[in-house]
Amino acid sequence: MIGFFMQKIEEAGREEAIVTADGTTTYAELLDSYQQSLSWLRGQNVPSGKVVSFDGDYSLKAISLFLALAANKNIIVPLSKDAHVHYGEFRGIAETEYDISLSSGTPTLSNTGRNANHQLYNELRKRQSAGLVLFSSGSTGKSKGIVQDLFLLMEKFQTSRKPLRMLIFLQLDHIGGVNSLLHSLANSGTIIVPEDRSPAKVCEAIEKFKADLLPTSPTFLNLILLSRVYENYNLSPLQLITYGTEAMPQSTLNRFSSLLPHVKMQQTYGLSEVGILRTTSRSSDSLWVKIGGNEFQTKIVNNRLWVRSKSAMLGYLNAPSPFDEEGFFDTGDLVEQDGEWLRILGRESEIINVGGFKVFPAEVESTLLEMDNVEDVVVFGEEHAFMGKIVAAKFKLKSPEPLKAFKASMLEFCKSRLQKYKVPGKIYLSEEATYNERFKRMRRLRKEWAQEE
Repeated sequence: MIGFFMQKIEEAGREEAIVTADGTTTYAELLDSYQQSLSWLRGQNVPSGKVVSFDGDYSLKAISLFLALAANKNIIVPLSKDAHVHYGEFRGIAETEYDISLSSGTPTLSNTGRNANHQLYNELRKRQSAGLVLFSSGSTGKSKGIVQDLFLLMEKFQTSRKPLRMLIFLQLDHIGGVNSLLHSLANSGTIIVPEDRSPAKVCEAIEKFKADLLPTSPTFLNLILLSRVYENYNLSPLQLITYGTEAMPQSTLNRFSSLLPHVKMQQTYGLSEVGILRTTSRSSDSLWVKIGGNEFQTKIVNNRLWVRSKSAMLGYLNAPSPFDEEGFFDTGDLVEQDGEWLRILGRESEIINVGGFKVFPAEVESTLLEMDNVEDVVVFGEEHAFMGKIVAAKFKLKSPEPLKAFKASMLEFCKSRLQKYKVPGKIYLSEEATYNERFKRMRRLRKEWAQEE
């Protein structure tokens, strides 16, 4: 399978492969770097089938090493710099046998002395396939190690698509980041790497390098709106924004669609367990979407979305198999249906049951984000002695405000906009971010939040 990608890279020749603030890399240079990385791996006597981690974000060396490990049929554990505090945990779950560091500029290899014999790894070795280990975000609990057959993931990219100048946002330790990389390489596209993932640097890279596609998260789009940095840059090259990883607040989608009416807004849907499904949004300001593709089948059971995929994961390293007897994966997402259109309401585990009434956090967040002094908010459920649960919300304000005064204004604002049981009964004010390193909302109570009511 790696041969297909190498052929596409060779054919692209002098086309731009990677663009950063430090310069441009052609496909010919990428091919040369890949060959050097593969030679280095074999010179270090790293056997096929071994579990190998590497740290590093998008760069010529990281992409070359990723491809070389795939060609060497290793089981790859990519670790982004954002997740550095979890390196020990993730390497332990994955039972890495070799760890590679790219932080010094020159790759350094460590033999961990482990012997990884998990049954999922043995299945990959039996298939003679490269593997990929990703980790769930842990936004609602402990991270799970997800094992994919990388060659199966690669197969769907043999269908040609339009080459794009894609600003890379999600990293190589995220299924969306891997999908973006493989899509770009298979179609001779250009990967644009911003200096960092701040709103200012992302908008600067869009203008400077003429990015026509930005794949990102609703949380990051809200940060762009709040920062107003779009006023300082020319975003006219942008043609398409795809968003996923979490539920999109309607208010955020409406504001962004109005701000950039020339840009098509497209909801994406995917999970590390099953891959990225093909989607079609009803319109740029609509949360209704068609989901599927040739390699996927879906079904709705009790309003929950189930997905079957040809390239589904082999399983979890540290959790039971989640597939039913037909091979369908329970996504945990509740949906509404309108014919062939679906609206993703959010994870059932995040739904707040208030005295028998269901509250969807994204709906409440969408309303609260319209308050003048609210910079960001995350909504979650908290245990309550009489109601079972109540709605709680953590706010980050644009300017300081006494808790009591803010709560009064929030209650007044919500009076005509939300049913009473959806209005937060407990609120927290904090300067702490409401999202994790993957720009995904963290729906968990944290003891260190500054104030509460």
